[in-house]
Amino acid sequence: MWNESKSLMLSKISVWLFMALLVVCLVLAPRLVARLIFMSHSASDAGNALFLLTIYAGAIPAGALLVIFNIFLSRIGKGIVFAGENIRSLRQISWCCFIGAAICILSALYYLPWLAIGVAAAFMGLILRVVKNVFSKAVSLQDDAELTI
Repeated sequence: MWNESKSLMLSKISVWLFMALLVVCLVLAPRLVARLIFMSHSASDAGNALFLLTIYAGAIPAGALLVIFNIFLSRIGKGIVFAGENIRSLRQISWCCFIGAAICILSALYYLPWLAIGVAAAFMGLILRVVKNVFSKAVSLQDDAELTI
C-alpha cells in the first residue's frame, strides 16, 4: 500500500538521482554540446563556449536547489512541516528557479530554445512562491492556535 513515508522516500530518491544526473551532465557537457552543435545548424552559430557557460552557470542554482530541497524533505520526514525553516527553504528554492530562469532567458539571445526552459523555470519559481506563502500562512495560524491553547 502506498503511504506518506513511501512517497517521501520516492521524493528523496528522486532528488539524489537528479543530483547524480546533474554531475553526469556536468562531466559530459563538452561532449553533449559538441553533439548538439554537430546536429543543429542554429546551435553551431553560437559555438561551444556560450553553451558551456550556460550549462555550468545554470548548474550552480540547480545544485543549490537540489541540496536545499533534500534538506527540506529531511525536515518533512522528521515531522517538521509548518516551520520557519521550511518557509526559508521554499523561498531559497524559488530564488534558485528564478536565477536559473534568468540564465536561460539571457542564453536565449544566442539560442532561442533556452527561452522555453527559462519560462518553465520562472513559472516553477512562481508556483513555489505561492506554496511558500501558503506555508507562511499555515505557520501563522499554527502559532495563533498554540497561543490560544
